Amino acid sequence: MARILLVEDDETIGGVLATTLGAQGYQVSWEQTGAGALRSAAATEVDLVLLDLGLPDIDGLEVCRRLRATRPSVVLVMLTARTEEMDVVVGLEAGADDYLTKPVRLGELLARVRAHLRRAGPGAGDGQGTAAAGGLRVDLAGRRATVGGRELTLRAKEFDLLARLMATPGAAVSREDLMSDVWDENWFGPTKTLDVHVAAVRRKLAEMAEHGPVPSIVTLRGHGYRLEPPD
Repeated sequence: MARILLVEDDETIGGVLATTLGAQGYQVSWEQTGAGALRSAAATEVDLVLLDLGLPDIDGLEVCRRLRATRPSVVLVMLTARTEEMDVVVGLEAGADDYLTKPVRLGELLARVRAHLRRAGPGAGDGQGTAAAGGLRVDLAGRRATVGGRELTLRAKEFDLLARLMATPGAAVSREDLMSDVWDENWFGPTKTLDVHVAAVRRKLAEMAEHGPVPSIVTLRGHGYRLEPPD
């Protein structure tokens, strides 16, 4: 049974979400403050966090950063009324894997939760072997990426994205295929998540360039991305 930490200060919204998730068989812990969320996450293992950004005590972005630092493998989905693109980008860069905008549609919420838990569950991403491009080595079974023997620190979705692009170096991969392969086969909703994760992987590869030649991720406007091995 998957364990979900729901962080939502609104009594009505929180009650509906907790009841809906519980009815699907999830074990739900509901906290209404950022401090309570941090205490709960520290005391109990959870598989997924649904985090409202508008909390009464600690800014949700700060809670996101602290949760990501202490629970690096947990799936973290933001619930936000902040619909401006920059607000969403900041939230994803703070450590979230995904986001949903309020008012939340319950069907979409349940679909996203199922998708993320399926990807993060036992056996997820159990690829075999290694892939290489220049000085970059990706160990699929061990879920490790290194450049010149130095490990590249990647969040779960960042690793999955890099591994997918490494599977077909030099080939164009559409946005739809990346969302399907890395997030979920039946994905629906916004894809800004993809752009933020690509930007993060690019930045981390660039930071490792001093240790060996690294591939680049080329944007194909109107289509998707291509991983270009170094010369």
